[in-house]
Amino acid sequence: MIPLVPTSKTEIDKLEHVLILGTLFRPEILELIKDPVEKVTWVDSLAIAAGALAREKAGYTIREIADELGRTEQTIRKHLKGETKAGKLVRETYEMLKRGELNIEEVEKFLEAVVRKEELEKLTDIKKLEEEIEKLKSENEQLAAKLEKVKEKLKEVLSELEK
Repeated sequence: MIPLVPTSKTEIDKLEHVLILGTLFRPEILELIKDPVEKVTWVDSLAIAAGALAREKAGYTIREIADELGRTEQTIRKHLKGETKAGKLVRETYEMLKRGELNIEEVEKFLEAVVRKEELEKLTDIKKLEEEIEKLKSENEQLAAKLEKVKEKLKEVLSELEK
């Protein structure tokens, strides 16, 4: 279930992702982002507008939203008032979501796939870290053994010097 009024960071993230993807999957947007030059600008603007709206619905102030998203307060206000094309489209997507007109199942399936991919990447990272830990443990054991040999030699040398 996608929260229309998020109460936690996780819920804000869910709403934000649904707004981005729901807007991106709209036919008029798919047409707009066919141009590779426009694609980057549109995706960035939609992401900021969706992030701003999700945080606004969670009760964040304009300043908090701007700080968290790394944009100016003026940019955030424009998106939230629908003065930008991205802000207007994201707000329309939110209204569609409220009315139950957005095919949320498609978006949720996509989000689940992304989450699964991220989890797999984390597992891969964990495995790499575990391998690195084992390698470091082995090196540590080897160094400890060498240190022990050096200590023994040093004792022998000291013993010889005392004689």
